[in-house]
Amino acid sequence: MHFRQLRSALLATVASACWTAAASALAQAQVPSLQGKRVGITVIGTEHTWDLKAYQGQIDEVKRLGGTPITLDAGRNDSRQIGQIQTLIAQKPDVIIEQLGNGPVLQPWLAKIRAAGIPLFTVDTVSPSSLNDTTSDNYGIGEKLALQMASDLGGHGRILVFNGFTSVPVCAIRYDELRLVLKAFPGITIVQPELRDVIPNTVQNAYAQITDMLAKYPKDGDVSAVWSAWDVPQVGATQAIAAAHRAGIRTYGVDGSPDVVKMVADPASPAAAVVAQQPTVIGRTAVDNAARYLAGDRSIPAYTFIPSVLVTKANAAEAAKAIGQRG
Repeated sequence: MHFRQLRSALLATVASACWTAAASALAQAQVPSLQGKRVGITVIGTEHTWDLKAYQGQIDEVKRLGGTPITLDAGRNDSRQIGQIQTLIAQKPDVIIEQLGNGPVLQPWLAKIRAAGIPLFTVDTVSPSSLNDTTSDNYGIGEKLALQMASDLGGHGRILVFNGFTSVPVCAIRYDELRLVLKAFPGITIVQPELRDVIPNTVQNAYAQITDMLAKYPKDGDVSAVWSAWDVPQVGATQAIAAAHRAGIRTYGVDGSPDVVKMVADPASPAAAVVAQQPTVIGRTAVDNAARYLAGDRSIPAYTFIPSVLVTKANAAEAAKAIGQRG
């Protein structure tokens, strides 16, 4: 356990220190032109801050490099995204970039992209059909968030867990890391049954679910924390806890949306920590990798990992500046 704690602390320090440097290096790196190239971009949805920034990062970078983006937003509908992938295949762009979505549902269609002879790159989607997946280190994210929670709780407590998106590979990884870390903390237990994420109306639904659970467990100590694989349920959970005046309950999540970072920065808020990613850099990097591939570079790695930062009450002001959120 000591090694895991040491590794997590080191990763957080290195990520924080390298955040600006990494972004600067990526911006200054020589990337081949996409002049005359058409880049298909399909995304499962853009209503979440992370999704929108990663999507917009791709569009802006394609244009910066002189290419033409063909953009399709599925509005959180699996069938619609499949139809959009079929449309892109028929249009035969020079490359397709796919972002997020239901992994098992997408895999046959991602394979069809490659079968059509079109290079495929992905954002936050692990697939054997993808030449490169640009993402955060979600193993490290899941580990350091779980360790932070375990430390805050002193190794003891009952937690509520939102676990509705195990079909999304990055969320499944974060959840698996939570369960792995908790094996070392037998004093922390997950209240059953686990809660379900929903889309749309995620904040309202999370608020309602947590309100119900707080009524079911009304005593101090009945619930110590709420964990979610992304930060939109964290917003609703945090609001519900504050409304119920249950000051001893903390919330934890992933993504680093501006409203959540502000909650963490607020000493009075139940939001204790969020792991902030760099979605714009992730989207831009996916395009840069595709541009290099189209220019003949075959050394592109299977995965490109972009640093993330653990934002806590102790470092929120500094972390907000590091991720470009200045109040």
